[in-house]
Amino acid sequence: MSGHTPALAGAARSVKPAGPHHAEDGTLVSLSEVTEIELLILKRMREVTIGDHRSLSHGPGFDYVGLRDWQAGDRFSSIDWAQSSLTNFSPLVVREYEQPSTATVLAVADGSLSTRCGAGTGSIAVAVARAVATIGLSAVFFQDLFGLVTFDAGFRNVSAVPPRIGRGHVIHCLEEYQRLRALEPVRLEGGLGATVGSFVRRTAMIPFISDFLFDDAEAVLRELSLLSSVHDVFIVLVDASSAFEMPLLSAGWVETVDVETGRTRTLSRSQLAGMADRVRDWQDEVVRLAKLADLDLVRIGRDQAQADMALAEFVSERRLRKAS
Repeated sequence: MSGHTPALAGAARSVKPAGPHHAEDGTLVSLSEVTEIELLILKRMREVTIGDHRSLSHGPGFDYVGLRDWQAGDRFSSIDWAQSSLTNFSPLVVREYEQPSTATVLAVADGSLSTRCGAGTGSIAVAVARAVATIGLSAVFFQDLFGLVTFDAGFRNVSAVPPRIGRGHVIHCLEEYQRLRALEPVRLEGGLGATVGSFVRRTAMIPFISDFLFDDAEAVLRELSLLSSVHDVFIVLVDASSAFEMPLLSAGWVETVDVETGRTRTLSRSQLAGMADRVRDWQDEVVRLAKLADLDLVRIGRDQAQADMALAEFVSERRLRKAS
């Protein structure tokens, strides 16, 4: 970005609190919350889809793809017991099928350590995880394949869960995002756009979910703009200002730590108090730049129910335009 904006992003990231605000078991979104999101999506989707679109699937049944190791979220009915006996049932082996579908949805989610921290009611990662769940369950409704790509600070490590169909797979993707484990490494292919593009074999809907609190935000938007020439790319911008609404402090100077780099920085009490406004201004600039890059953007805030509804409506309307 130009002007004073890069320095602003660096300052913003440096004051993210060092302690993560989520359950001790690492859960960001519980199964009961997933069920609530699913019910909201089913209600909303049925309202807007009845009689308004053609069939979403082409051809009957499933195509057999091959065998692979069992993963969390797989149905037990898919286990190939004969093949599993050859491995002494460790690991179990499942038969993999692919249902003909009109679309693939690949969510690209910010998994950087800084998203796991935040002041107030919760971390930024909670909003990212709910967005993954909302988009994934919307894909289930449309019988679309759903996959996940995660990235860390500086895009040094990019990992993924390959697209598959079904509610169980969406929950598996959500668990992998929450714990950032057992993800398949993705080989870097130059820029972020080329890396993500190399992971999908056909045209896909690609929501990019992040708070965009990194110095090279403008370069990332350019990469995504190039990717949108082949895929349906849009931005889900997580409003991070609430994560910077710090409590009032009596100290005149506060030492802060960047959870990703370990660098420290000393801020005055007034600088710390103004961080939420500075983050809000930064994200307003991201919205402006996304518009210049011809990228659609949906901004989700701290109201979880409102954010779920807004994102579900955005995805469903976009999906129906593709199916019509």
